[in-house]
Amino acid sequence: MNNNVHNLIIIGSGPAGYTAAIYAARANWNPILIEGPQLGGQLMTTTEVENFPGYPDGVEPFQMMDDLRRQAERFGTVFVSGVVTKVELGKPHKIWVEDTDVYETNALIIATGASAKYLGLPSETTYRGRGVSACATCDGFFYRKKTVAVVGGGDTACEEAQYLANLCEKVYLIVRKPFLRASQIMQDRVLNNPKIEVLFEHNTVRLTGEGKVQGADLVYRKGEPDEQLHHIAIDGFFLAIGHHPNTQLFRGMLETDEEGYLKTLADSQACIGAAGVFAAGDCCDPRYRQAIVAAGSGCKAALDADKYLKTL
Repeated sequence: MNNNVHNLIIIGSGPAGYTAAIYAARANWNPILIEGPQLGGQLMTTTEVENFPGYPDGVEPFQMMDDLRRQAERFGTVFVSGVVTKVELGKPHKIWVEDTDVYETNALIIATGASAKYLGLPSETTYRGRGVSACATCDGFFYRKKTVAVVGGGDTACEEAQYLANLCEKVYLIVRKPFLRASQIMQDRVLNNPKIEVLFEHNTVRLTGEGKVQGADLVYRKGEPDEQLHHIAIDGFFLAIGHHPNTQLFRGMLETDEEGYLKTLADSQACIGAAGVFAAGDCCDPRYRQAIVAAGSGCKAALDADKYLKTL
């Protein structure tokens, strides 16, 4: 192995990246973790984490990420602040940070996560973390016996509406089209649930409230002659219109599905189709998108990287 080339670089500072760093550092590979634009990743958009094992009283996401970071640092992980702007896969792999610093590595773990799609309303940003969420499983518990709205018309939106209906007093499902795109069985469950009210042909134009979400202004049949504006009182607003994986840097270099999620090899949940390249977390997980699942996949990626590096 070339002494001028690093053993392992990890891109991403969410649960997957930090867990990979902990395992790789304990295996004495002296990993470098490039932290990216947001420490903690998508988890930082929520207000409190109550479903990650080891925190019986819940934990603020910043605190949890700081715990993971300090644990990785304890075993020798080196952290680099900045955003990766370019990657060349080869022997070795080359990583550019902020277009200026270039790192070479024998193994690479991609843990760049995914980002929820938002409507683009200014009020979404205002109330993010104060009533606006993109994860019902993560935040639904905070809205027990309250009224919430879910935006979307596909399977994910219907699943989240049903999940929230088990916790909340009432759930509005806001659908911009006159029909649901979800599978028929999902449609039947939503339409027959007395706690879910489906608002077809509605678009959200703004969220309202004093310090937190307390309502939403909707337009019925936007752009039509019979367009109507009305208001609903809600305590929470959930986006379920999809996610996009943060894998743009690797398009054309690594195999992805139609939505851009990195594909792992059939015999491994971490290896992908390039020598010494591994994936972990939401960038390769279109299904679960949970911090504990991401952490587990970070462990797998580090173990696979360890096995690969030993062959060199």
